[in-house]
Amino acid sequence: MSVRDILLFPDRRLRMKAREVGEFSRELAELAEDLLETMYAAPGIGLAATQLGVMKRLFVMDCSQEDEAKNPRVLVNPRIVWASEEKQEREEGCLSLPGQFAEVTRPATVVVGFQNLEGADFEEQLDGLQARCAQHEIDHLDGKLFIHRISSLKRQIIARKAKKALREAQQNKSEVDKE
Repeated sequence: MSVRDILLFPDRRLRMKAREVGEFSRELAELAEDLLETMYAAPGIGLAATQLGVMKRLFVMDCSQEDEAKNPRVLVNPRIVWASEEKQEREEGCLSLPGQFAEVTRPATVVVGFQNLEGADFEEQLDGLQARCAQHEIDHLDGKLFIHRISSLKRQIIARKAKKALREAQQNKSEVDKE
């Protein structure tokens, strides 16, 4: 399969809500493979289809540690079924906002309902990093970024930095293209 370009903030498609997957086809499996390949290349621990500009409710994640075997997961039509009252604050980043991080408070444990690539239904309790990653990616499928879960002042600061970094990257690319 292939590594694809990840949409960068402030691309408007990142604010769009993804549509439910209704057809479980070879194309869906290929999209999942591309998502995993792109996530590993970035590198990251999660990636939603919307971050590639594909408005389907699908994300991949792999929260394995460097010294562990890879544990790729594909969740189709995911939804939070239950969330604990216990919250955890932890620093988050995003492949669509490279180099930007902020402390985000989320439920410590969630139960996620989802389908696999064949359309079979599952529910799974996730905690720790897996719970955080799943919530982050489901937010993407709902058109939200982690910066929408922090104070407006912090959000504005990160947004300015991200836009500036994007402009500089585009300027550097155009200079290289001229050479």
